Amino acid sequence: MSSTPTSAIARRAYFSASIRELLSASTHEVLGRLTRNSEFSVEPTQRDAWVEQIAVLQRSLVGYEERGKVYFEFVVPRLGKRIDVVLLIDHVLFVLEFKVGENDFTRSGIDQVWDYALDLKNFHESSHSASIAPLLIATGSREKLGAIGTTKHNDGVLCPIAVSPENIAQCIEQVLLFCDSGKIDPLQWEQGRYKPTPSIVEAATALYAQHSVGDLASKAAEKKDLDVTSAAVNALIQVARDSKIKALCFVTGVPGAGKTLVGLNVATHHMGPSSDLHSVYLSGNGPLVAILREALTRDKQLREREAGNKIRKGEARQAVEAFIQNVHHFRDDCLKDPGPPPEHVAIFDEAQRAWNKDQTASFMLRKKNRPHFDQSEPEFLISCLDRHGDWAVVVCLVGGGQEINTGEAGIGEWIAALERSFPDWHIHVSSRLHDEEYGAGAALQALVQREHVTFNDDLHLSVSMRSFRAEKQSLFVKLMLDRDRRGASDVLKEVDARYPIRLTRDLAAAKRWLKEQARGNERYGMVVSSQAQRLKPHAIDVRSPMDPVHWFLDDRDDVRSSYYLEDAATEFHVQGLELDWSCVVWDGDFRYSDEGWQPYSFVGDRWQHIRKDERKNYLKNAYRVLLTRARQGMVIVVPYGDEQDHTRSPGFYDGTYEYLKSLGLRLL
Repeated sequence: MSSTPTSAIARRAYFSASIRELLSASTHEVLGRLTRNSEFSVEPTQRDAWVEQIAVLQRSLVGYEERGKVYFEFVVPRLGKRIDVVLLIDHVLFVLEFKVGENDFTRSGIDQVWDYALDLKNFHESSHSASIAPLLIATGSREKLGAIGTTKHNDGVLCPIAVSPENIAQCIEQVLLFCDSGKIDPLQWEQGRYKPTPSIVEAATALYAQHSVGDLASKAAEKKDLDVTSAAVNALIQVARDSKIKALCFVTGVPGAGKTLVGLNVATHHMGPSSDLHSVYLSGNGPLVAILREALTRDKQLREREAGNKIRKGEARQAVEAFIQNVHHFRDDCLKDPGPPPEHVAIFDEAQRAWNKDQTASFMLRKKNRPHFDQSEPEFLISCLDRHGDWAVVVCLVGGGQEINTGEAGIGEWIAALERSFPDWHIHVSSRLHDEEYGAGAALQALVQREHVTFNDDLHLSVSMRSFRAEKQSLFVKLMLDRDRRGASDVLKEVDARYPIRLTRDLAAAKRWLKEQARGNERYGMVVSSQAQRLKPHAIDVRSPMDPVHWFLDDRDDVRSSYYLEDAATEFHVQGLELDWSCVVWDGDFRYSDEGWQPYSFVGDRWQHIRKDERKNYLKNAYRVLLTRARQGMVIVVPYGDEQDHTRSPGFYDGTYEYLKSLGLRLL
């Protein structure tokens, strides 16, 4: 047998060899390689599973000796998983998921192998044009060979095929006849780069499991964005420690560019009090914190079980909660204890949403019985890190145009706080903080005369990773909301080819479309504005309680999950998170007219026009958040009004629909 594979893609497999080499090897030889390359201690159950897989493949691949290669335990960093077997024969890439000892082909197993196939199709450049056949093999089944076919996506990924062990050879032959793509050269296939675009939940679990941020970088953001920005922040932290200085830096980025990913990457590099660069990731986004904590807890439990270790959920959760904290809980701990916090580095996600002085003082009086509190949240949080006698770093991750709630100070208050109270702190500023959507222009003027201010291009993330199918989707949304009809139409033409956006007035049709688009475990869900109070006739009640943890993390069998399309999430639930496919239902709270966007709030039994500029901006930003949640595509529903209902007059909806239609959105 050949010894060690050399390509990066082959090294991700515990075992890779030509089919001829696999067939000529003993079970002991193959098992030895798998065991040596395993990241975990190999339990007897895993050993037995490998033995059966080896035997099944050695029986099934006779006759294919010169026609391809085989890869056992193929690591998928984005998903934090391993594919049982990737099989490359002639012009087809087979993805095999074995369910050893099982008789049935479950929905979860089908979705699992479909996910693996889609991951290779979307994120491995040599697989983009390949025909990919996902096979689910239940070793206890008999005489089973499912239908071979494709979906309407027409992207070369076959529908998952359920197959029994004795029918694998027949299945391979039929798939080879069914597919007509070009022959795959194994060496060229291995040379293709893997460029994943993880969701924030996938990224958090991968980084927590000590994958590098480079493993998770997409093509567009691979070097300039994630790697360079992470390196810039880490370098700043090292300098602060070595020079015994205190510093604050602002990292900016377009929606979905990976700001949270940068923050998590920095924090995971310095987890635990034993690190001299001990860091904590903080967010005021309650749903995001709860979802990430639960996801990391579930993942840690699963990984420990796979490694043969027993761990209670509470034990797993305890470690996670020290790593990701709600900023308000961090603040409360600092209120109780006048000493410095354990961490020298605090990473504040969505820093623009920190509270202004009035909101903070009101909260302190009502909830903490602290009258006359005279600091904004940014000023108090900086003061907590300032308690360290030697050094400290505050990293502010800043999104533009994403303030969505009363009392959110915006980034200007962070700068003002530094000017008022912390003259010795060094400031590192993204060069793009001057851009209008960050609302920091006036405050930045104050930094002109200040010492120790550095502007750095490397602190800006310019390319959206969320919409890996269309990097300009966030630009389209910006232009649409800015009423740039021509600009939005032009960008939409570029976006629509790979990122479908559909427009309809029929909610039922929109739900059907979502279900048709999603494959495997691709998550879809319905999102609405928190002010959308007249969608009740469509069975959408924004005041009805929903649990974002269940909505985002539970599977399609759970009625509380997003898959059921019963509970709608608002901007407060989804900010900082993403779906694969979304349905945005538009209410009369944000209407388009000849005068532009008209914001309303529903009070009592009627709509009231919003007059305050701050509240107008909150509502516009709410729709910006909703319209930038989907990674692969979305459908926008503008329902018909009802002439018999004064709260749902057709005029509240028709202008919005006609404006969106005029941009060139395709109709369902």
